[in-house]
Amino acid sequence: MAAPNELRLLPWAGPGGKPCYLSTDDRGGYLSRLADNIEVAQLGFAAELLEQVPDTLDDSDAEPDEIHSLARELTGALSDVLRVAISRGFLLAESEPLGF
Repeated sequence: MAAPNELRLLPWAGPGGKPCYLSTDDRGGYLSRLADNIEVAQLGFAAELLEQVPDTLDDSDAEPDEIHSLARELTGALSDVLRVAISRGFLLAESEPLGF
């Protein structure tokens, strides 16, 4: 079993929006692979949203609801990307000691 400081932050939230963690010694296990795949999908969705921003903001005919919807989706995507960054930062910290 992994030590408490080796828990992996998963790319989804639990009840009440609380973070979910995985404790395992097997980084190739089913839940680890599922988390990896979900992170890839989340990052891809965020990239797609970013591609929409210039067109939407430059469109003088864009409806306020359209801009509001895009802002909401970007906020959700940014939360996902931040969670992925935190999780991957922890994984890097425990597997690759920095040598300065």
